[in-house]
Amino acid sequence: MPPSRFAVPSEVPGLAARRIAADILDGVLHKHRTLDDQLDGVGAHPGLKTLADRDRALMRRLVATILRRLGTLGHLLSRLLDRGIPTDAPRAQSALLIGAAQILWMDVPDHAAVDLSVRLVQSDRRAAKYAGLVNAVLRRCAREGQPLIDEVKSQNLDIPPWLLTRWIGAYGETTARQMALAIGHEPSLDITVKSDAAQWASRLHGETLPTGTVRTLLQGSVTMLPGFTDGQWWVQDAAAALPARLFGDVAGKAIVDLCAAPGGKTAQLAQAGARVTAVDRSPARMARLRDNLARLSLQADDVVTDAAEWSGLGNADLGNGGFDGVLVDAPCTSTGTIRRHPDVAWLRQEADIAALSALQKRLLQRAVALLKPGGTLVYCTCSLEPEEGEQAIASLLATESDMRRGPIEVGEVAGLSEIVTANGDLRTLPCHLPHTDPRLGGLDGFYAARLVKS
Repeated sequence: MPPSRFAVPSEVPGLAARRIAADILDGVLHKHRTLDDQLDGVGAHPGLKTLADRDRALMRRLVATILRRLGTLGHLLSRLLDRGIPTDAPRAQSALLIGAAQILWMDVPDHAAVDLSVRLVQSDRRAAKYAGLVNAVLRRCAREGQPLIDEVKSQNLDIPPWLLTRWIGAYGETTARQMALAIGHEPSLDITVKSDAAQWASRLHGETLPTGTVRTLLQGSVTMLPGFTDGQWWVQDAAAALPARLFGDVAGKAIVDLCAAPGGKTAQLAQAGARVTAVDRSPARMARLRDNLARLSLQADDVVTDAAEWSGLGNADLGNGGFDGVLVDAPCTSTGTIRRHPDVAWLRQEADIAALSALQKRLLQRAVALLKPGGTLVYCTCSLEPEEGEQAIASLLATESDMRRGPIEVGEVAGLSEIVTANGDLRTLPCHLPHTDPRLGGLDGFYAARLVKS
């Protein structure tokens, strides 16, 4: 008999990527798991290792597009479904979201988007009965979807209402809506290079930002790009690369990086010649930091412990009266990173702010205790919420009489006056650094303050 009679039927191309995308969406929307947890490390989806690089990139882009446009997709599907999205079969919901996102925002033929979503539903026992519904709704989406989303473009549906309300209160309605618009665009890849940014911008077909970050639209596996294996650069948003520079010349100085993993700022300080101690409570994240430093051929001491409780005992620099510098990159709501981590918008709640603010206060108090007289403390968060930034520093300065602000000069941030506040702090917004190509514009939302101990 011919061997072909025993061949296992091959799966329809692209279906595995969409099945994994559906699983990960379900993890975010129904199990409150972050994208990072599901894409990397011990909690990563087991099917990822079976995907080719191209399918893995498609899956990531698909999930990110859906989460970035989730409010608009919800509105669209509510208009196309007489009885709403089926609640008894999560796979049916995922199939509708996956199909609609491909039809409206991705370069996938409509017929393929519909067919693969129908197959996705048919392969699930609970959802199979909705195959006809998914087919009909997505065909309507292909015909009628664009006008339906055009009519709500100005409503900023893709930012949760509680968050948009807060941003309007903090930054004004015009700026808040500009932020929401910027977050809707798929962001570029930002990298911090060890040296010769112009050369790396050329090699990676990107451009050099005023701050020295190289920004490129190259997609696919980062590990396959030139210079990664050689340790010539690391991935880091342009805004995230600013706080570590606020220490000035750190060559030979003792700097402790609290909440250090995955290590981008640790790497910056080590590359600049500082003697760095990296502290983080997560063994897994600290292992990643060590791997990153090894690839970059950089060195730092590392301590796995709760940074808010770390006394510094055993560190030789404490014998000199404390550290020359302390960097507090505090855990926060991360609302400034939604353009890169769109799951944050749907996983965070307003109630999270109070608990995280309390932790930030403890970390700041610990940082003051670790700092030597005359030393510099840099506090930063990737949050757009004033309680986690401006208000945290105002509270510290009101209670710590030996701490004063060291105002940031515009020249320290490449002349970008719009990111320096009236108090001399740093505040970047997603709509900053605009570009004619929206994918090459924008920054993560960051706050940073520099304080000096008397």
